[in-house]
Amino acid sequence: MDRLDNTIRPYAWGSTTALPRLLGTEPTGEPQAEMWMGAHPGAPSRTGRGTLVEVIEADPERELGPDAVARFGPRLPFLLKLLAAGAPLSLQVHPDLARAREGYADEERRGVPVTAPHRTYKDANHKPELICALTEFDGLCGFRAPRRAAELLDGLGVDSLKPYVDLLHAHPEEAALREVLTAVLTADPGEMARTVTEAAAACDRLGGAYAPYADIAHHHPGDPGVIAAMLLNHVRLQPGEALFLGAGVPHAYLDGLGVEIMANSDNVLRCGLTPKHVDVPELLRIVRFEAGDPEVLRPEAGPDGEEVYETPIDEFRLSRYVLPAGGATHDLTLTTPQILLCTAGSVRAGEHELTPGTSVFVPSGEKVDVSGTGTLFRATVVV
Repeated sequence: MDRLDNTIRPYAWGSTTALPRLLGTEPTGEPQAEMWMGAHPGAPSRTGRGTLVEVIEADPERELGPDAVARFGPRLPFLLKLLAAGAPLSLQVHPDLARAREGYADEERRGVPVTAPHRTYKDANHKPELICALTEFDGLCGFRAPRRAAELLDGLGVDSLKPYVDLLHAHPEEAALREVLTAVLTADPGEMARTVTEAAAACDRLGGAYAPYADIAHHHPGDPGVIAAMLLNHVRLQPGEALFLGAGVPHAYLDGLGVEIMANSDNVLRCGLTPKHVDVPELLRIVRFEAGDPEVLRPEAGPDGEEVYETPIDEFRLSRYVLPAGGATHDLTLTTPQILLCTAGSVRAGEHELTPGTSVFVPSGEKVDVSGTGTLFRATVVV
């Protein structure tokens, strides 16, 4: 079992206080957005045996187990994060596995450098993800019903939004959402910036259901993604609640601290709220234009105190243990690789004492008992 030394990514949208508060460290004044735990080559966790990438590459079957290697190949299939949003992230979607493979192969064939800013597919993998709230957590997830989106836009009283309102009323659901999102992302930039400015002022004035979009516009003035965001459901998670984001579901995280787990991929197609490249044709190919209320997940009780967040994905499985004072010791031994992350209290995992924000990698088959008082998240795979 290896204690992990993890990298904190200083993305501009990160909170300056949430991760320091959890870790018990002094804020630096700079944003601290994500702590990565895993074997992603961009920022692999470090151990006493080298980076986790090097540890796994040295003996994949020993570290991951033969079943995981047979199912996913000789690499850790998931990436675990602590995510601390202090400002809205980009509005984005992720491709399914088939499209990721096709898109990556196509860009490789055309010789588009992986580091090029206009490159869409960084790898050949899909990127389903799950976010579990540690604090109140605000986000956008999936499309509103077109009628409800039309009511929200119409309530702003902005004349230049009326064509979008009419489209949302006049077409079937999928066509309506597709036409409006396409129109927003391909509009004249100057005209759209004026529309967004007027809409933002109305959101500020009206408050209530418009308040999240006023805040988005404050961080991204003039960005067409502000209008695109109003097509989506706003959701507020309470601590312990989670959202699963599958392929093609537009989403953005707005504010809060959470545990995030995803397939080990960098494939992101952006819809707005970003200065980065927006590949509109490919985006429209990937987005699922389906309306519906977000499904908020709550953990399901399993054996031995484990609470599982059920998803349809095999590359990762997230669960938690809420350990009471004086509680029993739990045997967490598995034939699959694990990362254990403490988010509250003090938990002993084998010979390691874990405090909030600290984590360990547990190789396949290694005996691990946990005890103490606190909250422990467990990340593994399904084989």
